[in-house]
Amino acid sequence: MTDRSFTTIENQWITLKDGTRLAARIWMPDNAEADPVPAVFEFLPYRKRDGTSPRDESTYPVFAAAGIAGVRVDIRGSGESDGVIDGEYTPLELANAVELIEWIAAQPWSNGSVGMMGISWGGFNCLQVAALRPKALKAVISIASTVDRYNDDIHYKNGTHLSAQLSWAGTMLAYQSRSPDPDLTGNRWRDMWQERLEAEPFFMEEWLQHQRRDDFWKHGSISENFADVEIPALVIAGWADGYRNTPLKAVTGLGAKSKAIIGPWVHKYPHFAWPKPRVDFLGEAIRWWNRWLRGEENGAESVPQVRAYIMDAVKPAVRRDFDPGFWVAKDTWSAPAADLFHVGADGKLGKGMGGVGAVHLQSPLDTGTSSGEYFTLKPDAEMAVDQRGDDAGSLVFETAVLTEAVDYLGMPKLKLTLSSDAPLANLCARIVDVHPDGSALRVSFGVLNLAHRTSNEHPEPLVPGARTEIEMELDACGYRFAPGHRIRLSLSTSYWPVILPPPHDAALIIETGSIALAMPKLGAAERIEMKEPENPSPLPVYLEQIPSATRRSVTRELSTATTIYRIHEDTGRHEHPGTGLATRQIREEEWSITSGDPLSMTGEASWVCDMARDGWFVRTVSSVRMTCTEQDWVISAEVKAYDGDKQFFEKTFEKTVPRDMM
Repeated sequence: MTDRSFTTIENQWITLKDGTRLAARIWMPDNAEADPVPAVFEFLPYRKRDGTSPRDESTYPVFAAAGIAGVRVDIRGSGESDGVIDGEYTPLELANAVELIEWIAAQPWSNGSVGMMGISWGGFNCLQVAALRPKALKAVISIASTVDRYNDDIHYKNGTHLSAQLSWAGTMLAYQSRSPDPDLTGNRWRDMWQERLEAEPFFMEEWLQHQRRDDFWKHGSISENFADVEIPALVIAGWADGYRNTPLKAVTGLGAKSKAIIGPWVHKYPHFAWPKPRVDFLGEAIRWWNRWLRGEENGAESVPQVRAYIMDAVKPAVRRDFDPGFWVAKDTWSAPAADLFHVGADGKLGKGMGGVGAVHLQSPLDTGTSSGEYFTLKPDAEMAVDQRGDDAGSLVFETAVLTEAVDYLGMPKLKLTLSSDAPLANLCARIVDVHPDGSALRVSFGVLNLAHRTSNEHPEPLVPGARTEIEMELDACGYRFAPGHRIRLSLSTSYWPVILPPPHDAALIIETGSIALAMPKLGAAERIEMKEPENPSPLPVYLEQIPSATRRSVTRELSTATTIYRIHEDTGRHEHPGTGLATRQIREEEWSITSGDPLSMTGEASWVCDMARDGWFVRTVSSVRMTCTEQDWVISAEVKAYDGDKQFFEKTFEKTVPRDMM
């Protein structure tokens, strides 16, 4: 069923049982009431009118032409939807999603079968909603998401405090402070805007109350009980993204009803993601929907459980438009056999054992500035760059030069014995591909708050000086180390600014003879071809009024031993040719730390968000800040709103939250 004509419903009000009106954009195949169709539902706070419209317009028209309706709804308090958002993946949000699925299935144009889809937020909540088992929901496609909200999202990772938590809190504060579009809401827009400005939360206040993996994080983590998800799930991610672990964790937990695709990509849909090669996501999705929403016998259930791109000796670069490699398929996923490495008496990483004795490790606090972003949107310095700078502040062990290629797919595991001179310390481990010219590409990394060494729910401080055995799992990877290259294991006590430091500049003693690195062998796998998109540039082009700009820098003030990490992102101003709405967002972020003083750590982020149309202009300016003491995290935020050139609103947040073994 292809090339069916369709109609775009620019705004459809859907009234919930509590009276809240949510705003939907719908792509409807023509004659659907006479010939009912399945529907794909996406539920986000990212604004259908001006936020996700480019990717929506590259995806849902193709679905509609294939006879599948697309229903893109803004969460309450977002875009043109009524009310105020109350957090991430809250019971209210998920209950609203279930109600919306019931509404879709009951429409005269619906065949009663609904799929749910999304990337990031929408990838998270489609899995969470699937676990609630609404009757009409028959399948999901989840991209760049998580099954474990504590360990694989932007808040905490194995007990370490991710700097992305502050960055994301600032982003959501800026996003949720924006005005509805008067073109859709009419004269209500100003009252709606005022309501959300006054009542919107600063999410980080709540997140910092939960520094352990407690019930707050277990809610919405389908890994708590994978059996709750009974419908088929296609789970997709990219190796360059922070959510790279989810596909393999999902198929392990969900079993045969789940499928995984992992490419080389950043945090984007696979039909327009970087680095290339891309895949024909739209074709994959239509096949998936037709199988589970329409009952078409097309073999979607029989594709290999895991299809993964094995990156092949990728060279670090300031921008990576294409990563060399090849696609493989595993019909059934199971825990891979391990290729075990130790540190030998010669100090090399290999099959020999014995080590070179106990080694002192106390990395400079700014070790980690080559690490890039936690989740990446562009294939530039948002991705990890050449690792030689970070490795200079690390304890490193390398194999001899490889004489033949070795292939890995899965999550590396590391065991070692250490002692610490402080009760709280962090450990970062990285797997690095060292090229013949010395350039170094990060293949995988893992971080661990050593107080969380046995439990993320019930951490225990280290006993200074006591020998402690550590086991940690690193992030998933798919990689070929080529002949002439070396495999490097890099260990550091800092990985800033990705993770924030503990209150003391801890030093570790690493017993090198205890180091055991288990690399997941690729094993038997079929080489396959993955179809690439027919349209190499599927995103619509809007009218550019001001070009975009990106800058990222690291400055070391030698006179004060202070390192400053700066980010500048300007989307430019672009006008939608159909709606006449022009938008622009400018983000400034800065992190600083002084050598030897973890309490000097500061983080700040600010956003300017503009919306304009002939005769109408609004702006919000927001900022967030974080500092720390030995006992506390100290956070603050501010929002200002402007109608034209007149400021009419200002709000501040301030909170001091005790550090909880972090």
